[in-house]
Amino acid sequence: MYATKLTLLITAIVLYVAGSTFWFFWQVPKLLSTGTEQTLVAAFTGTVAWMLLTFGFIIHIIKTARPTAGGGR
Repeated sequence: MYATKLTLLITAIVLYVAGSTFWFFWQVPKLLSTGTEQTLVAAFTGTVAWMLLTFGFIIHIIKTARPTAGGGR
């Protein structure tokens, strides 16, 4: 059971870091260099989506580590 959880955790971390690297070092500079309104909105929307995903991961990790946090039983 522990090995399965560790494998899932490592897989999630690798995918998150790869996705973040892809977004911030490849897509965002390309979108910002174009400078049209549509690409600026796309860069902003993608960054907001990334922040929401990050916040969701943090909440999930906290809830998994401490299932009684936040009034849960």
